[in-house]
Amino acid sequence: MEMVLFLIIILFATVLQTSTGFGFSTLATPLLLFLFGPAEAIQINLILSLVLSLSLIKSIRESIDFGMLKRYILGSSAGVFIGIIFFIWIDINSLKMFVGLVVLMLSVLLIFKFTITKSTRKEGIVGVISGALTTSIGMPGPPLLLYFSGTDHKKEVVRSTTLAYYLFIYLISLNVQVAFAGTSETTWISSLWALPVVFIGLYLGQMLFKWISQKVFQIIIYIILFATGISLLMNSLGWL
Repeated sequence: MEMVLFLIIILFATVLQTSTGFGFSTLATPLLLFLFGPAEAIQINLILSLVLSLSLIKSIRESIDFGMLKRYILGSSAGVFIGIIFFIWIDINSLKMFVGLVVLMLSVLLIFKFTITKSTRKEGIVGVISGALTTSIGMPGPPLLLYFSGTDHKKEVVRSTTLAYYLFIYLISLNVQVAFAGTSETTWISSLWALPVVFIGLYLGQMLFKWISQKVFQIIIYIILFATGISLLMNSLGWL
């Protein structure tokens, strides 16, 4: 029964990530923590997210904003070290609560049409924050989501650039996780069992992406933002 539940979680998370570029960690990680230990849940998330990005990179290449991607990667390269410092010196639950509140507050502002002016400097800062959040709490997505929502990018650019960026940031994070937390046979066997479901989710997610309008895509982004903020708050309070 646990294996069936695990595969259902991965299927829905894969469809969400493939169709929007976001949401795998938000949906899968809290639920996987009911089935696995923290290190196993995070590493399964990282492994399957890498498989997702690798599988899609060829088909999404034309829509990637490579200038933006470069700035995200450069920023996050510095941010991952800041995140490690946070992880060591700051109470993680307090950090999750702070990030959750900020995400919810900014989400409300975006719904009421608060806009962000595009700039290369801001994209670098987004990369730094994303990198820091990846190594501290395992969630690189919120800064990108907020920036993309506030600058009103096309859904193709949002999805493609994000998935390409994840290929870089999740690879680094997985190496850091394995180096500092170790790994287990359960992690890799479970990931292997999930691969067929991931490929089914990839197909369904790509079909769904073609049907989603720009307006619906934006609504889904808002839902993911709110879910992320609430998930972080609940987790910080020990309710999840």
